[in-house]
Amino acid sequence: MDKIEYRAVIKYLFLKGNTPTQIKDELDSVYGDSAPSFTTVKFWAAEFKRGRKSLGDDERSGRPKTATADENIAKVHQIVLDDRRIKVREIAEVMKMSKERVCHILHEHLGMTKLSARWVPRLLTLDQKPQWLPWRKSTNYGLNCLTIRLTHQI
Repeated sequence: MDKIEYRAVIKYLFLKGNTPTQIKDELDSVYGDSAPSFTTVKFWAAEFKRGRKSLGDDERSGRPKTATADENIAKVHQIVLDDRRIKVREIAEVMKMSKERVCHILHEHLGMTKLSARWVPRLLTLDQKPQWLPWRKSTNYGLNCLTIRLTHQI
């Protein structure tokens, strides 16, 4: 269930005159383990007691996350495709963003990892694995070695 829906139930039970303890017991009997914590119930009951009408979260201060916008992800992907040996620092300089955000885009959004000084997709198929390890002596050795290298990367 969505947190807004839980808040609506808490507001309804509060307006009926229930205490936070009674509201928590009611939520536990209906939703079981997925019910919100007592601290959450107590917080929202206090908010509704102060006269709050909305169920949504308040606006938060701070800078919005713009570094991981879709166009930046596409640009980083194109840079890596143009030169698979490029360094994170170089991508960060070109994109004018932090190295941490570049690493986040490469690892989380593009699913890439650095292997033998090249950016490669994290999940290679069985057909692709021998292509990335031309120095292997036997198929089993190469596949095992690649699996170990991929699991021990950052």
